[in-house]
Amino acid sequence: MKHLIIYAHPNPNSLNSYLKNTTAAHLEKNNHEVVIRDLYALNFNPVLSLDDMVGQRNGLVSDDVKREQDFITWADCITFIHPIWWTGLPAIMKGYIDRVFSYGFAYRYDQGIQKGLLAGKKAVIINTHGKSKAEYEAIGMDKALLLTSDKGIYIYSGLEVTEHLFFEQADRSVSEHLENWANQIKNAY
Repeated sequence: MKHLIIYAHPNPNSLNSYLKNTTAAHLEKNNHEVVIRDLYALNFNPVLSLDDMVGQRNGLVSDDVKREQDFITWADCITFIHPIWWTGLPAIMKGYIDRVFSYGFAYRYDQGIQKGLLAGKKAVIINTHGKSKAEYEAIGMDKALLLTSDKGIYIYSGLEVTEHLFFEQADRSVSEHLENWANQIKNAY
């Protein structure tokens, strides 16, 4: 299987980096093809410009966007790894979605009906956050995150979300958490 990992965290020594490396190593050990797109290392431009918007309407995208779309087209499964910051995606990941998941590539409207164009591809989402699971459940943030990312982005684009892992209290992680989280990642595939 062909796996694309889209990763967003600026610190190469972060917990998210550990999760990315754990995911890639597990997939490679099981003879999957793996490509990692580290948005910070790529210095990916997250700003959706007027030129981007005009081009999308005409079926034209910039070279950097086309390169990312080619990776998505290649992949059977796309894994998104990033922290939850301010109850959402890091700006670079949001900008990636804005620019790469463009009209005519990730979705379109047929006679007013929205159609996800990435159907047939699977998605796994791996997120870290500082709050506890109980705190997020108490305020409904767990459901909000699933609605805004899973349904609002990935399912909308036709992806089948097979797993969405939330690793809580990530700012206070300890070794027993890491082993448990690594096992959850392995079980997701």
